[in-house]
Amino acid sequence: QIQLVESGGGLVQAGGSLRLSCATSGRTFSNYVMGWFRQAPGKEREFVAALSWSGGRPSYADSVKGRFTISRDNAKNTVYLQMNSLKPEDTAVYYCAADRGYLSQQSYAYDYWGRGTQVTVSS
Repeated sequence: QIQLVESGGGLVQAGGSLRLSCATSGRTFSNYVMGWFRQAPGKEREFVAALSWSGGRPSYADSVKGRFTISRDNAKNTVYLQMNSLKPEDTAVYYCAADRGYLSQQSYAYDYWGRGTQVTVSS
């Protein structure tokens, strides 16, 4: 069992940066695959980035590749999403997710979710 709490969202101008954090509690954080998803109004939840339990196999959606970086600090039980060169189309609620299975880009593969943090990018 694991609990996740996102933070770091806010309002930023296009071209700016934000770093989201996902603080976790529970057992054996290092054994979980961690992912970030986002959902904009009127749209389905979409994959953003994911990282294996070892931290060595990051995966990114094409729309954020080269701009976003996912990382994890197992000592702090925290996963991060560094977002640079933000665009208005990045506006969404961002969710942290965790699973003990294989790294996946599908939301249904993740068993544990945070409540989300709002990111708004103005033009």
